Amino acid sequence: MTARNAPVALLVIAKAPVPGRVKTRLTPPYSPEEAARLAEAALADTLDAVLAAPARRRILVLDGAPGRWLPPGIEVVPQCAGGLDERLAAAFALDPGPTLLIGMDTPQVTPALLAPALCERPPGEAWFGPAADGGFWSLGLTSPDPALLRGVPMSVPHTGAVQRRRLLDAGLTVRDLPPLRDVDTADDVREVTARAPHGRFARAVAEAGARRRDFAR
Repeated sequence: MTARNAPVALLVIAKAPVPGRVKTRLTPPYSPEEAARLAEAALADTLDAVLAAPARRRILVLDGAPGRWLPPGIEVVPQCAGGLDERLAAAFALDPGPTLLIGMDTPQVTPALLAPALCERPPGEAWFGPAADGGFWSLGLTSPDPALLRGVPMSVPHTGAVQRRRLLDAGLTVRDLPPLRDVDTADDVREVTARAPHGRFARAVAEAGARRRDFAR
């Protein structure tokens, strides 16, 4: 399927991997520089999956400036100001057609995981990917409406439940993608690396561990 024929736009919302600005909950045990390298690797794995998936558009909605980690084939749009709910809502306003949005915190994502939400679907449907921490890692709308996200409390244990209820209350048929674990803590790093041992993220984790062992000698 060519990009022109693919029905869905695929968005990634992300923060540029700058030390001290990303993955701050990983420090400690990781240094700010190591945390940024892990964030860059997670984003790179995510963008690899996006590029391998059939999509009408591939857009990175970015807080910060793109760097050498950005591959060709990805549009870059700056995030708007405001809380996360406002930024997610603005991302869904970028394209009027069917849209699937994912984050940068699930480097274990694959084109196969995304595939059900990238097929042509009738109006009035939504795709929802729950996260293990109570949030969500993906949200797809066949008819994007930014109002569905505004006012949803973000980064709390019931974020996903509130967002899913908002979709249902709007009369949408909600279909679920598999739950995934976001990378926010050192425990998350170990869990995700075990589930996706061959990607850039896993290599970055191994390299951080090797540097730490060399330093300790």
